[in-house]
Amino acid sequence: MGIEQKKKRKRSDQMKFVKNIAFYVILILGAVIMIVPFLWMISTSLKTRGATMVMPPQLIPDNITFENYVQITEAFPVLQFLGNSIIVAVFTTIGQVVLCSMAAYAFARLEFRGRDMLFLLYLGTMMVPMQVTMTPQFILMSYFGWLDTYQGLIMPGVFSAFGTFLLRQFLLTIPKSLEEAAFIDGASHWRIYWQIMLPMAKPALATLTVFAFMQSWNNYLWPLIMVSQEKMMTLPLGLATLQGRWETNWNLMMAGVVISVIPVLAVYLFAQKYFIKGMTLSGLKE
Repeated sequence: MGIEQKKKRKRSDQMKFVKNIAFYVILILGAVIMIVPFLWMISTSLKTRGATMVMPPQLIPDNITFENYVQITEAFPVLQFLGNSIIVAVFTTIGQVVLCSMAAYAFARLEFRGRDMLFLLYLGTMMVPMQVTMTPQFILMSYFGWLDTYQGLIMPGVFSAFGTFLLRQFLLTIPKSLEEAAFIDGASHWRIYWQIMLPMAKPALATLTVFAFMQSWNNYLWPLIMVSQEKMMTLPLGLATLQGRWETNWNLMMAGVVISVIPVLAVYLFAQKYFIKGMTLSGLKE
C-alpha cells in the first residue's frame, strides 16, 4: 500500500469518526430536548404551590413534597377517572387490533375484484379531519342512546384506517409459500389468519397496540362532547377541571399528569422490543 493510499484511508477514517461523533451529539441533544419536559413535569409535581412561580425556575426544588399526590386524590375522584380511562383505552385498543388485523388480512392476502381501489378509498378517510366526522358520530351515538356510556366512548375508536394500513404493509412481507402450504393441508382462511398470520405479525400488532392505546388514552375532544356526567369522565377530561379561569394550581395538575403518563409508559416498555421491530419492518414488501 502506497503512502498516498495510506493518507487517503487515514483521512477517510477521520471523516468517519467525525461523522459518528456528530451523529451521537445530535442524538444526545435530541434526547435531552425530549426528556426535559418530562423532568420539569415531575419536578413541578414535587413542588409547593408557591415554588412553581419562583424565578429563576428550579429544576430541583428546595423543598420536595409528595403532598400533591395526596391532595389530587382529595380534589376530585382521580381513581374513578383513571379507571374510566383504563376501560376505554383497553377495550378501544383490543377492538382496533382485532378489526384492523382482519381488514389487513383481507386487503393483503385475499384476491377479490376492486380490492386495491377499495383500499385506496379506505386510506382516503385518513385525510378527513376528526372535526368533520365528530358531528355525524355524535348524532349516531345519540341515536343509539350511547351518550355518557362506555360504548359511546369506545366504539368510534375501534375503526382505524392507519391501523389497517400498518398491518397490511407488514402482512405483505410474509411469504406466500406459507399460505399456500397451509391451503394444501386443508386450512381455511380463518385458520391461516389466526394460526399463521397473527403469530408472525406480533411486531406490527405490538406497534399498533402502542399507537392505539396512546391515542385513546390521550383523547380529550371526543370524551368532552360525549360525557356530561362526572362519573364517566376520563383522566384527560378530569385533569382539565383543575385549570381555573383566573389561576391554575400547576403542582396539582402536574401530579395528575404524572399519574396519567405512567400507564402509557408501562405499555410502551412492555411492547418496546416488538414496537421497534414493527416500525422497521412495516414498510417492507416481499
